[in-house]
Amino acid sequence: MRQSIMHVALVVRDYDEAIEFYCEKLHFRLVEDTYQPEQDKRWVVVAPPGSDNATLLLARAVTPEQRAFIGNQTGGRVFLFLSTDDFWRDYQDMLSAGIRFVREPKTQPYGTVAVFEDLYGNLWDLIQPDGHADG
Repeated sequence: MRQSIMHVALVVRDYDEAIEFYCEKLHFRLVEDTYQPEQDKRWVVVAPPGSDNATLLLARAVTPEQRAFIGNQTGGRVFLFLSTDDFWRDYQDMLSAGIRFVREPKTQPYGTVAVFEDLYGNLWDLIQPDGHADG
């Protein structure tokens, strides 16, 4: 048996502002943006550069219940983990793009990590796993 996680749905306020943030500030690539008229929604998928595994499905909130979870899908806990092959390159690039880090870089037994917020306040780890450290 072979299985893998294909998409992780991320509740967003607006498709275009989310695409702009992920593609312009984090350099994700837009994998798909297809309008689905039967549901009056878009199927928007983005992925980090060089990734061929799990992607983010940007899911626009349409009900008050869904809107309440924008930026807080996990109750304030780190939600997603962005692995990099060069922590300091990406950290500096993200800082220059205006990404807000809420926990400064630390070297841990498992690698170098810092916590940042996306445009809605979801918390992410930027992490370079141990064994790839260059700084």
